[in-house]
Amino acid sequence: MSSDHAAVPAAKLDRLVSRWQAIQGELNSRVEQQRFVELSKEFAELNPVVETINELRRIQRDLESTQALAHGKDPDLAELAHMELPDLQVRLAALEGELKIHLLPKDAADEKSAIIEVRAGTGGDEAALFAADLFRMYVRYADLHGWKTEIISESENALGGYKEVVASITGKGVFAKLKFESGVHRVQRVPATEASGRIHTSAATVAVLPEAEEVDLVIRPEDLRIDTMRAGGAGGQHVNKTESAVRIVHVPTGLMVVSQEKSQHQNRRLAMQVLRSRLYELERQRTADVRASLRKDQVGSGDRSQRIRTYSFPQGRVTDHRINLTLHKLPQVLEGAALEELIDALSADHQASLLAQVDGSA
Repeated sequence: MSSDHAAVPAAKLDRLVSRWQAIQGELNSRVEQQRFVELSKEFAELNPVVETINELRRIQRDLESTQALAHGKDPDLAELAHMELPDLQVRLAALEGELKIHLLPKDAADEKSAIIEVRAGTGGDEAALFAADLFRMYVRYADLHGWKTEIISESENALGGYKEVVASITGKGVFAKLKFESGVHRVQRVPATEASGRIHTSAATVAVLPEAEEVDLVIRPEDLRIDTMRAGGAGGQHVNKTESAVRIVHVPTGLMVVSQEKSQHQNRRLAMQVLRSRLYELERQRTADVRASLRKDQVGSGDRSQRIRTYSFPQGRVTDHRINLTLHKLPQVLEGAALEELIDALSADHQASLLAQVDGSA
């Protein structure tokens, strides 16, 4: 057994396989519906882990028998065995790495849908236009994944940019993909309104929250102040002018949410959706703060004080400053297609950081 694999004790792997077998047995018996759903979810999570463990152990057995042949008395078999050993060692190392990733602590919010909030930062009208570009990028990315996007509230400027836009993106694993987008995004380009051709730098902030379900936290009705009002403001030509807008204030925290895009009933539902997600994120942040001393990496925490990415139009490039990755694919990123490369690289970096922490504490 390699030294890398020593970080995952055999006894722990045995427990995982035994648990997987026990669940399989229980699923094959008659269990009530709720229990069946819970077991099926756990079984689905364990299945790839157990498959990796079984493959790992098969390769270990092959490696041991091949090493025995390599040191055996038959010179022809020994030569063949020596030729096979490097491939088996590479495969074993890859499986050990794969297993460690499977066993990393899971973010309970990863499988959830998300609320995304994009706001214009410094840069006036140009920042609002950039915020609209970013939002369209996320909508296109969502479309490519078959996710559903629904605008909850929006505030446009006269040029069609967004001072602010809040939307829900619904689908499996949305938060896992988009959580690294939280932060300050910066753009360098010549604005359409700039006659002299000078390059301007503007910014927009993005916040991605896991969409909380009612089971995730309890909101007491007496803690809410709900008002209806006439929809209006910038972009008012797009909204209903009746008393349909809804404002909900969560009194204990002072959090306020406004929705003015739909009917009063839908606005109430959407505003509660956003409020629930913001309260859930506050609770997640409190929990994360308690664990912060044990964690070095805060990628994806939503800290907006940090500039995370620059979109340079003159150079046709996008640079993510957290991982020093530059893609010369600006149009493809803004179309949503090449955004996956940035997200995958950020996810891999985050995994590597978690692995380093696990190895360091082993």
